[in-house]
Amino acid sequence: MRYIYNALVFITTILLSLVALFHKKINLFVAGRKQTFEKLTAVKNAQNTIWFHAASLGEFEQGRPVMEAFKEQYPTYKIVLTFFSPSGYEVRKDYGLADVVCYLPVDSEKNVQQFLDLVKPKMAIFIKYEFWPNFLNGLKLREIPTILISGIFRPNQIFFKKHGGFMLKALKTFDHFFVQDQSSKELLNTFNINNASISGDTRFDRVHAILDQKNDLDFIDAFKNKHYTVVAGSTWKEDEKLLVDYINSEASENTKFIIAPHNIVAKDIEALKKSLQKTCVLYSSKSGKNLADYQVLIIDTIGLLTKIYSAADVAYVGGGFGKSGVHNILEPATFGIPIIIGPVYEKYKEVVDLVALKSCLVVSDKETFSSTFTQVRTDETYRSQLGKTNHEFIQNNLGATKMIMEYINTQLK
Repeated sequence: MRYIYNALVFITTILLSLVALFHKKINLFVAGRKQTFEKLTAVKNAQNTIWFHAASLGEFEQGRPVMEAFKEQYPTYKIVLTFFSPSGYEVRKDYGLADVVCYLPVDSEKNVQQFLDLVKPKMAIFIKYEFWPNFLNGLKLREIPTILISGIFRPNQIFFKKHGGFMLKALKTFDHFFVQDQSSKELLNTFNINNASISGDTRFDRVHAILDQKNDLDFIDAFKNKHYTVVAGSTWKEDEKLLVDYINSEASENTKFIIAPHNIVAKDIEALKKSLQKTCVLYSSKSGKNLADYQVLIIDTIGLLTKIYSAADVAYVGGGFGKSGVHNILEPATFGIPIIIGPVYEKYKEVVDLVALKSCLVVSDKETFSSTFTQVRTDETYRSQLGKTNHEFIQNNLGATKMIMEYINTQLK
């Protein structure tokens, strides 16, 4: 099976190089990897290096609390941070805590050997997903401690199927698993993987730390002007259709809306603005305007959403009407505000948990969208209770980073 896997890696590499000629994201994927080994020469003579790997941006946020705690405790260590996806690398390629940020090379035996020869990590930390057999086997052969953090496993994953023996063998190379829930641990135990601890999700530690930073933004305060405010974050067209309909036909004149689309595409932003019948201003054109005069503010930039959630009376988190599902609800939850989402959320444990607590409200169509938003706006006691439940949920799930760091300390002594 190893030979078949390596052949598939080789063929895939060639195909990606061809597709990159016509596909922007794949081109980033291919071109970015050409710089990896040159970047890694920056740490080739380092005495102590630790390697973190994240598939994309979401996994980076899960690993971030551990990276920060590690750097505080081991300031002389070099940190190498790799990404699989352009959507992670392109956003966090300048992450200041890491000494090298680069793409993970394609999982060929040659690349693995070159990567490990340059980095020589004292430990490898994989975040939630990403199981590359050649890399994992290479780490095992060199006796480099390797752990998974914020892991979550389901029976339908390839490791646990009859034809998944090759991937299961790779999974068993990990020295320890820090998983999010009991069912993940029990599933691993079923396949004689007993080196797992239930730590929870490090993202709770991450979002809790947000409360310690300065979150207010002058332009948001000026726009809000003490009015009831809905923040719709990471929205897609399906979300925006419902939002626009509600804003145009049912929203009170005293309600403000801040919309932060997931994809910042100029023509889509302009189409969204034109579809609104209320006074609307873009973040990019706010200069010189009296923001209090507008009812809708569209955030046509990235990097501000977390702070903006702090000003919300209620948050709508987008993605729940698409195949991939709802985006991050933990950031608004930590600010203690009600959350409303679309119906696709089953893949995300924290969302399932908050829906069960009835503090994350699910809408499925125009009618439920309207009635839910109306109830939350008009019933202040209800709104306050929802927010309190969300905040307590964050508080009750802290501590994953501390547990992981205790294990790391035992391995690096």
